Amino acid sequence: MIGQDLIGIQDLTREQIETILDTAQGMTEVAGREIKKVPTLRGRTIINLFFEDSTRTRSSFEIAGKRLSADVINFSPSSSSLNKSESILDTAKTLDAMDPDCVVVRHKVAGVPQRIAELLDAPIINAGDGAHEHPTQALLDMLTVYQEKGRLDGLTVAIVGDIAHSRVARSNIYGFSKMGAEVRVAGPPPMLPVQVEEFGVKAYSNLREALDGADVIMALRIQNERLKGAHFPSIREYSATFGLDRAKLRYAADDAIVMHPGPVNRGVELSHELTDHRPSVILDQVRNGVALRMALLYLITGRQPKGTAPE
Repeated sequence: MIGQDLIGIQDLTREQIETILDTAQGMTEVAGREIKKVPTLRGRTIINLFFEDSTRTRSSFEIAGKRLSADVINFSPSSSSLNKSESILDTAKTLDAMDPDCVVVRHKVAGVPQRIAELLDAPIINAGDGAHEHPTQALLDMLTVYQEKGRLDGLTVAIVGDIAHSRVARSNIYGFSKMGAEVRVAGPPPMLPVQVEEFGVKAYSNLREALDGADVIMALRIQNERLKGAHFPSIREYSATFGLDRAKLRYAADDAIVMHPGPVNRGVELSHELTDHRPSVILDQVRNGVALRMALLYLITGRQPKGTAPE
């Protein structure tokens, strides 16, 4: 994968996903060291080009780069020449002229990372674009499930919430399906894409049916900023019908795990108790985000064999 762009899960083969997850497993060992820093990417430069707010993704990419000893530059649109009417593409080309080894891009408009990738020599990693894809989130979710279950093939994964407007949902549907899992989606009809079955999933408007025997349950945040006036039940109605709590969890498999990409609207998508305690693996997802993004930066800009932690 050296020098390759990562725009979406759709672009990856099953073998590439396995390589990324194997490498990320090795990277988790670095977090347990007294000094959480290795020289693997010393001398390489990574630019985080975030045009949209982020806590988990941006912070984990920054920590990932620094733990690999790369020079990490965090671009801030609010203090850039974008405020002087420079275009996004001109900004990207200007940064590319400084010879970075990788550029991480996040934007509220779908397709922007792909357009930037077409213009820049440096490899591009999509950190989320509109309602299109969020590939690194899906990869860290798959890593978390693999650690919990020991496999992905044959599992039943239920994704609950605002499917239509969620890039996380799209990337996870593509990823888990490629790895042999059965994927179900559930939510109010306005939150399900038209002809959603074409994604290769089973769609439900009844949460109990969607959860029946599920091994993994992923709750999604309501994308209020992307609903754009679509009819939507009240928050209270949504919570009562599709919000997850221990009572509803009894319909899933006995050893089911609960996930959420964050940020969580407590008491809406997940109950307070379920957010903070097992079978929730939300903080494991956050922790794995660093290891997964270390693996990607290393595979795209580094040289060591897969599945090994750097010295």
